[in-house]
Amino acid sequence: MTLTRNNSAKEAIMREALKHPHVVTRELNDRSLYHFLQYFWSIVSPHTFSPNWHIEYLCKELEKAAERVSYKKPRLHDIIINVPPGSTKTICVSIMFPAWCWTRWPWMRVISASYSKDLSLENADYCRDLIKSDLFQQIYPDIQIKEDKDTKSNFKIVKVIPTTTIGRNTKIIGGGGRYSTSVGATITGFHGDLLIVDDPLNPTQAASEVQLKIANDWMEQTLPTRKTNKDNSLTILIMQRLHQDDPSGHILSKQKENIKHISLPGEIRNYREQLKPAELAQFYKDELLDPKRISWKVLKDLEADLGQYGYAGQIGQDPTPPGGGMFKVDHFQFVGTRPEQRKIAHTIRAWDKAGTADGGAYTAGVKMSKLVEGGWLIEDVKRGRWSSNERERIIRETAEADGTGVEVWLEQEPGSSGKESAEGTIRNLAGFVCRAQTATGDKPLRADPLSVQVNIGAVSILTGLWNRELVEEFRFFPFSTYKDQVDASSLAFSKLVGKKVARRIT
Repeated sequence: MTLTRNNSAKEAIMREALKHPHVVTRELNDRSLYHFLQYFWSIVSPHTFSPNWHIEYLCKELEKAAERVSYKKPRLHDIIINVPPGSTKTICVSIMFPAWCWTRWPWMRVISASYSKDLSLENADYCRDLIKSDLFQQIYPDIQIKEDKDTKSNFKIVKVIPTTTIGRNTKIIGGGGRYSTSVGATITGFHGDLLIVDDPLNPTQAASEVQLKIANDWMEQTLPTRKTNKDNSLTILIMQRLHQDDPSGHILSKQKENIKHISLPGEIRNYREQLKPAELAQFYKDELLDPKRISWKVLKDLEADLGQYGYAGQIGQDPTPPGGGMFKVDHFQFVGTRPEQRKIAHTIRAWDKAGTADGGAYTAGVKMSKLVEGGWLIEDVKRGRWSSNERERIIRETAEADGTGVEVWLEQEPGSSGKESAEGTIRNLAGFVCRAQTATGDKPLRADPLSVQVNIGAVSILTGLWNRELVEEFRFFPFSTYKDQVDASSLAFSKLVGKKVARRIT
């Protein structure tokens, strides 16, 4: 009897569902952003939807984070998502996700940004067209865009509720909406419950230190002030990796505990270490994130187009090629003690000077020795951001500590100011052998001879607290954020190469 009653109840539910299919669709959409995305896919894309596990995974993560915002609970973390181009990230995060949130919480305010205003407005327009579409209105006739607040850059969401109040047919509630801007622009007067940054840089901008700084400063200083509630509002950054110090790398380098990092390389044959969370490896097929969208053939063509560095960043989510870039840093040899003086042929301290202490470039002095039996030893690095007076004092103190047997070389910047700076340091080092050389050619060209010796394992490093920063700069060069230590090392090496080893009589 119980079984019969259960069957009857299910049949009744099915009959009711058939009478009201839109109600069923709405319920399924409410339960799943991934279902919502598939249902409305044709509104925002002319191509057939190609399902893959990573899209469903991202949808689940976005759902959980948005629901916490809806409950006004303190957020557990902001989210950084690194995925390759062509992985449906923009449709998922910038277009479908805000619309899905408004169907449940029409009061949510969204601020969205991209590297250009045109791109940001285009994403907002797709989202706006979705809400206005007949298909959307069939399922959500109560979710509308306010007529007098309806532009690409700034539109407002309202929920229209039928009412029996005398003299009124509807009741309008809401307050949510979307404001779209570009990274680096002002956002005065707007606050958001969801702050979505989709591609804060393009590859060309990532090659510019100025553009990197603009993007990082905007992410750190401007965007956080635009949260409706500092404890509850959620920031989502989604991008492909373009540079060691791009916004993802810059934020992650601070090792904050309130950041959830989702990194999905296009392939894990070479980039398994970049996969986060690591357990997602079980979903990769043939070590590929999405064999249909990004097959090995597609990746081969992309590597040819992007180059080794571009491929490593945009596909591998690691903005340095496998095994390092120009320098194979795994080939450095580390030694615990300095060799006896009789085993050292010559030593040079080379300086690459920064002009100011304003938080930009560093001044670096690298002490390097040529060994009698072959090979090279990096003995010490002095590095800091110092005012000109403090810098000259430190250079003098370092020379005194090194001793008169250590030759000093300066990299002289072109122009009269560079010449004056070098001459000032030479005067400051009266009593020491000090010379200057004007920098010519690009930095990678000057570093190339040293890279050959590093890559064959002929360069050693004396262990010290300064090792990590030095090695990391070598690892990412010539795309490292700073290049002062490599520049100074290259200068020291170039001068040591020309030094003859004195014949020793035993």
